[in-house]
Amino acid sequence: MSTSTDIILRLSSVSKKFGGLTVTSDVSFDVLRGARMALIGPNGAGKTTIFNLISGFYRPDAGKIEVDGQSILDYPSRKRIGLGIARSFQNIRLMPHLSVVENVMLGQQAHAGSLIDMLKPLSFFGRSHWRTEAEDLLEKMGLETYPGEVVATLPYGVRKKIEVVRALAAKPKILLLDEPAAGLNGSETKSLTEFLKGISRSGVTLLVVEHDMGLVRELCDTAVVLNFGKKIYEGPTAQVQDDPLVLEAYLGPNHAKAAKSGASHVA
Repeated sequence: MSTSTDIILRLSSVSKKFGGLTVTSDVSFDVLRGARMALIGPNGAGKTTIFNLISGFYRPDAGKIEVDGQSILDYPSRKRIGLGIARSFQNIRLMPHLSVVENVMLGQQAHAGSLIDMLKPLSFFGRSHWRTEAEDLLEKMGLETYPGEVVATLPYGVRKKIEVVRALAAKPKILLLDEPAAGLNGSETKSLTEFLKGISRSGVTLLVVEHDMGLVRELCDTAVVLNFGKKIYEGPTAQVQDDPLVLEAYLGPNHAKAAKSGASHVA
């Protein structure tokens, strides 16, 4: 049984509406420290809304969200990075005209204590410890050959990794990854999976929204499945495709019966 010190992120009865549309309803789950957890479900299930609630873009209409036992609801999104939450997005949000190292340095802004400190990562004051730290992080993550390259010139799979490294520059406790494999081919997805495993081994907790079930099975130990804003499964990733509610959510009731007998698979 998990203790409170094992839990890095807790959602308790979280609900969110937009007008008359309920997007998430009474969602509760815990993310254990050091876990690699998937948050999955069909399109429109509420996964990105959950990420937006955690990262502070939305405020829940009901329920609690806690990091290390502390409520984060009164913290604006820009200050949640300081609490240890960082995020990447489905669509790459790097600065394409800047170099790799300059993009990573932008991720250090969370730890800037003054206007001068905020300018230092952008190189207005020449070389600084910020640049050294960014270069060291790139080297640690196996991207040391790219620091001076302009981001727009690099392959899509490399840019995906750089966005994750930029999030790591904020020194997070937990990293929210929104469809990290979107747009990648098979070899790029495999490379990214190993890359994310390395991040996990460094002590960062991962919560991953992803449609690529191959990546989910390879990377994540546990999964939470949403459908129409409600949690329908929480447990080992290895067993998620055997759950009747999950099969029905993905395939519909008729195909779910066939899948249960081995004729189909959740994808």
